[in-house]
Amino acid sequence: MSQPASRAAVAVLCAAGIVVALMQTIIVPLIPQLPGLLRTTPTNASWTLTITLLVGAVGTPIAGRLGDMFGKRRVLLGNMAAVAAGSAVCALSSALVPFLVGRGLQGLGIGAIAVGISILRDIVPARQLGSAVGAMSASLGVGGALGLPFAATIARHISWHALFWICAAAAVVCAAAILRLVPEGPYESGGRFDLVGTVGLTAVLSFVLLPLSKASDWGWTDPWTLGLFSAFVVSAVAWWRYELRVPNALIDVHTLVSRPILLTNIASVATGFAFYAMQMMPIQLLMAPEQSPAGLGLDMVPASLVLMPSGLVMFAFSYVSSWITDRRGARVSLAVGAVVIGGGYLVLLIGLAGPWSIAWVWVLAASALVGAGLGIAYSAMPALIMSVVPVSQTGEANGVNALMRSVGTSMATAVVGMVLTGATVVTATSAGPIRTPSAGAYEATILISLVVCAVAVVCSLAIPEPRSTP
Repeated sequence: MSQPASRAAVAVLCAAGIVVALMQTIIVPLIPQLPGLLRTTPTNASWTLTITLLVGAVGTPIAGRLGDMFGKRRVLLGNMAAVAAGSAVCALSSALVPFLVGRGLQGLGIGAIAVGISILRDIVPARQLGSAVGAMSASLGVGGALGLPFAATIARHISWHALFWICAAAAVVCAAAILRLVPEGPYESGGRFDLVGTVGLTAVLSFVLLPLSKASDWGWTDPWTLGLFSAFVVSAVAWWRYELRVPNALIDVHTLVSRPILLTNIASVATGFAFYAMQMMPIQLLMAPEQSPAGLGLDMVPASLVLMPSGLVMFAFSYVSSWITDRRGARVSLAVGAVVIGGGYLVLLIGLAGPWSIAWVWVLAASALVGAGLGIAYSAMPALIMSVVPVSQTGEANGVNALMRSVGTSMATAVVGMVLTGATVVTATSAGPIRTPSAGAYEATILISLVVCAVAVVCSLAIPEPRSTP
């Protein structure tokens, strides 16, 4: 493949990654209005976020395996078709059930990032692979950062239905560009698809991700929460034993327990936690009333603009990750990324706990540092994975690694939500009393995130040096 064609393919794949990453954040500005827009309760409306998370987590490793079997470009086109269809369904919906169907279809598209990274291994020259994979990985942060101001602006000045029509159009344009500019790479022709393993994996992930994401609402001792965690343990053991015996397993569990893959995936869970904690906490800090102990009183659009540079920094530092990987190895890149993320949390802690009043510049600096660290770390993970798995398992292995990051974000949703709602203060405002997290709740969340970053550093440095790099 010629160099200009390769660059065009990388650009298209990055654009596809940004589009599917948008699906995770475009709904955030609508959350306060969704109960009225969909004529439902706030509890039911919260499922519009949960269902996308669940479907995306389940669909990502499945998409990776299907790509290895039937062609990665075909699966990627299917991802974009699901995003387009789901966005159109959401745009046409005015009730909860069809809107949830649309959000679930959008979740199916999230696997596009893992599949796109696997395509890069097939079409990009070895000397350019590191930077290309880094850019594709960082598209997650760009889409997440752009999603909030984009969604808030469109919803406020046009309509919330227009927001989803724009997403549908973007997915269609990306699919056309993929069809035109991204070649199909090698793959195993057909083969038997592990349907039982797929159903089992769906059950396992649902039983663990659902209580993690909803425990703050249900309560950790609620029978539903405890019952689902118990079901997770039983189904996980049964699924693992089945996958060990069946030929053409959905996921090669023998590979999962090899030291490089296992440690990389543990670091991925930790990094996913640190990523989503910084998505959840600063927006509340920025939008809390100025009268509260820790609040800046910004509206959604200005608050989103404060956080937007973090995604752009993440994209820029993906190339720094490639530079470090070329010289010191991907495991060092992952460790450096985790250290930089921890530095961002330290800056925010100093801004909150210092003798001065917190200002938006502290949040901007902290989120930018976390974005830089994520750009380095997220770009190193696929490089580590691809250095130890054969080409025939690239999609599957990257899909599982992306799943581990989803587990980390789900854990952040549960833990950060519990901490921030567990210690609150009531502030009197012109609109009436408002309950917001206390300064101590923010500081506790930061300390937890720092511990998670330390876990990521330790796991990264414990990864053995690969015998060869991709």
